[in-house]
Amino acid sequence: MSFQTLAEQAMHRSRAPSPTRTGSLARVVGLTIEVRGLMAPLGAVCEVVGDHGHRLEAEVVGFQDQILYLMPFVEPKGIGPGDMVRVIESTAQARLGPELLGRVIGPRGEALDGSPDPDCKDRLSLLGLPVNPMERGPIHEVLDVGVKAINGLLTMGKGQRLGLVAGSGVGKSSLLGMLTHYTKADLVVIGLIGERGREVQAFIQESLGPEGLAKSVVVAAPANVSAILRLKAALYTHLIAEYFRDQGKNVLMLVDSLTRVAHAQREIGLAVGEPPTAKGYPPSVFSLLPSLIERAGVGRHGHGTITAVYTVLAENDDANDPIVDIARASLDGQVMLSRVLADAAHYPAIDLNGSISRVMQNLLDPATLKTANRFRRLWSLYQQNLDLIQVGAYQAGANPDLDAAIALRPAMESFLCQDMTEAVDFLTTQSGMLGVMQSEPKPAQSPAGGGQPRPLPARAALPVEAAALASGSNPNTARFSRAVS
Repeated sequence: MSFQTLAEQAMHRSRAPSPTRTGSLARVVGLTIEVRGLMAPLGAVCEVVGDHGHRLEAEVVGFQDQILYLMPFVEPKGIGPGDMVRVIESTAQARLGPELLGRVIGPRGEALDGSPDPDCKDRLSLLGLPVNPMERGPIHEVLDVGVKAINGLLTMGKGQRLGLVAGSGVGKSSLLGMLTHYTKADLVVIGLIGERGREVQAFIQESLGPEGLAKSVVVAAPANVSAILRLKAALYTHLIAEYFRDQGKNVLMLVDSLTRVAHAQREIGLAVGEPPTAKGYPPSVFSLLPSLIERAGVGRHGHGTITAVYTVLAENDDANDPIVDIARASLDGQVMLSRVLADAAHYPAIDLNGSISRVMQNLLDPATLKTANRFRRLWSLYQQNLDLIQVGAYQAGANPDLDAAIALRPAMESFLCQDMTEAVDFLTTQSGMLGVMQSEPKPAQSPAGGGQPRPLPARAALPVEAAALASGSNPNTARFSRAVS
């Protein structure tokens, strides 16, 4: 090796690193940190270094003129005005790999299950890569979820996006646990966003269990973490699902809940000065939710699928809540859970009124689809006339469809109810639904005599009307003449 080559290598090793630009902490207002003198893009991760060695990480969420707005990952303590701020990551990235299977991790990939952090080799941007809509494959294959009400009457397909819409305490978590256990998917990615810490542990231990956890990845960001971490947990959940989908796997992704994600974005948007709109939600919320939902679905040219189930909290049981509305418009269907059914111990409390699967007609043959629609019609007809039936105001024979709904009601309720520990596959569900509908009573035959309806008995005429009719005059005129006289 020549002397010149050795000299160049030595100069390269001894070269000073590029200078790192830093800024200074200007002030902390509410949830935001204002920094001056630092240039960083949106989504960059910065570090605030206090005088006493206290370090705090935060993400850039906005800027104005020469001021950067940061949102800290933890409560901003131990920092003061003039503290140094530097960029440690210019883009928000996350670690990915098969090592995530069977693990419970936080929004930044840190282990929450007591084991060492997953040693993942791949790193990708949290925003993922959008799929060209013309390259997406169609939804044409049934997904067996093991729940009779969904398999039979709200049939799901691989790659569908579905919402579970309900108020609090109606059984969303229980239904999620059933879907996790019984859905026939290659793996499950679960995002527990904004829930109580106790519920996170209870879901993993009781609803999921060791067997379910073995084929799952759980990303947890409970309600006590900052809004920016809750939002990152939602993005990370979608990124993990995309990672395994791109390997050709059929992924089931459960996000509990989409409403908490909207709440996190509302906190961030209001903190940086966005104007509030409906129910205080800033415009960024209504652009974030559709972009999140569009990340799920069938992969490029049918290579892998993400079947997504989002829970949506209907505050005060309001089905017209803005978040419920935008979710309904963006998803491929919704399952409405009813508090009335839950109070009647009807579990899962799936209300067929308002529930729909928009891809069901593409998955079932015409005969099965007709049977399911007939089931839904009779169920809905009974619900609409429930008050008349309960007070005894309805007379049998007035409506043949309602007569059939009343006769089949016990069998329909028995079909829709299902124990949490029981799994019913798709074929068994279809057979059971057909058995219920085949027991539908036939409409009563019309009476003999040409099938004409029997005329109503004529009202007895008053004497003055009878005399008028006998004379051929108008009975109304006769009545009027008598009144005048």
